[in-house]
Amino acid sequence: MAQAAGSINTDYRDWEWSADAGERARLLQSPSVEAVPKSGESQGNGAGATSALGAVFIVVNAALGAGLLNFPAAFNMAGGVAAGIALQMCMLIFIIGGLVILAYCSQASNERTYQEVVWAVCGKVPGVLCEVAIAVYTFGTCIAFLIIIGDQEDKIIAALVTEPEEAGSSRWYTDRKFTISITAFLLILPLSIPKEIGFQKYASSLSVIGTWYVTAVIIIKYIWPDKELVPVEIPTSPSTWMAVFNAMPTICFGFQCHVSSVPVFNSMKQPEVKTWGAVVTAAMVIALFVYTGTGVCGFLTFGASVDQDVLLSYPSNDIPVALARAFIILCVLTSYPILHFCGRAVLEGLWLRYTGVTVEEDVVRERRRRLLQTISWFLLTLLLALFIPDIGKVISVIGGLAACFIFVFPGLCLIQAKLSEIQETRAVSWWAQVGYGVFMVTLGAFIFGQTTANAIFVDLAA
Repeated sequence: MAQAAGSINTDYRDWEWSADAGERARLLQSPSVEAVPKSGESQGNGAGATSALGAVFIVVNAALGAGLLNFPAAFNMAGGVAAGIALQMCMLIFIIGGLVILAYCSQASNERTYQEVVWAVCGKVPGVLCEVAIAVYTFGTCIAFLIIIGDQEDKIIAALVTEPEEAGSSRWYTDRKFTISITAFLLILPLSIPKEIGFQKYASSLSVIGTWYVTAVIIIKYIWPDKELVPVEIPTSPSTWMAVFNAMPTICFGFQCHVSSVPVFNSMKQPEVKTWGAVVTAAMVIALFVYTGTGVCGFLTFGASVDQDVLLSYPSNDIPVALARAFIILCVLTSYPILHFCGRAVLEGLWLRYTGVTVEEDVVRERRRRLLQTISWFLLTLLLALFIPDIGKVISVIGGLAACFIFVFPGLCLIQAKLSEIQETRAVSWWAQVGYGVFMVTLGAFIFGQTTANAIFVDLAA
């Protein structure tokens, strides 16, 4: 479930204050990214500490996340294996293109985070919209995390409680609302309150292990299925051509690592756009294999009856799958505070910017405001998770926002960057790049509009 990538693998370890503390909040950083002074000299002298191979690992880590569980259902919605793979391949071209554009614009504007690049290149209105989108996206991802916890705990409890129960006689301590609430209050809330999240730096590696293990289990279970598994219907074509687009939110949610990509690029020893292009291509190909393996094998195992969370389709007493559920719960428990921290930082930045108060002047009230923000965020996400038990409905909403991070904002940045160039004549390549930016914005707006409308009028209204 990517972080800011909306995913469960994004870790933001290093945050720093900008030169004008009244204008900016703490800046989002990514796992293993060393803080580098933001200046023209440091950018050009390889002051970063991350190698190209390390950057590949970080980007893969940021991309792989909670969306993994939803990919088999996305293949079902797309209309089968061929349609699902084709849709991924087509979107991957623009996903990689967006990551390269962000690096290009970061280098041109000398900014080191996603939202600051949008602010510098596109101006105030797109910058504010970008920050609001990040806050909403992280909020929705936190809801998805709590739903995932409830889904996995239900199955684990079902395996542990061996006594036959009559209808309507389930014990109060096994009720889903209780188990989610007690887990959230005892484990998630205490981790979300601190001002710093340096203690979360090992969550990234844990998430990688959990993600790969889940994928391995799903593939192995397809190759060697359980004997009691009954034959299922395997769709080979979408019910309607519009049904293919219903899979887009999951793909966007899964591959969205763009928000954390800008600081990763600036952390490299040699932050060059050409090198970065190779890095993100390798990273996205790796993520593609993981998502495709999970999506294809999970879909072929359960066919049209696959659950939105594929692990729910397996029996409760399956030991390898139970271990996968435990991994997912652990990853989500450590990832919720990270995503909340990112959203809280954006809200804090908006507050400081529009009140005109500097950080130094606001130290006394920061603790009280942070506590209020954290408790309000936590309670709202918990309440929504308790009454929206289907992770597919949440992903259908925040997947549209992921499309904005992948297509719309990078497209706008490319258009504005090219328009700001002073040239007497416009070369063919200039027009091609502007046209590509326009197409990205149009495609992203279509995905956002279609998926959001579908989520509101179909999923949430159901």
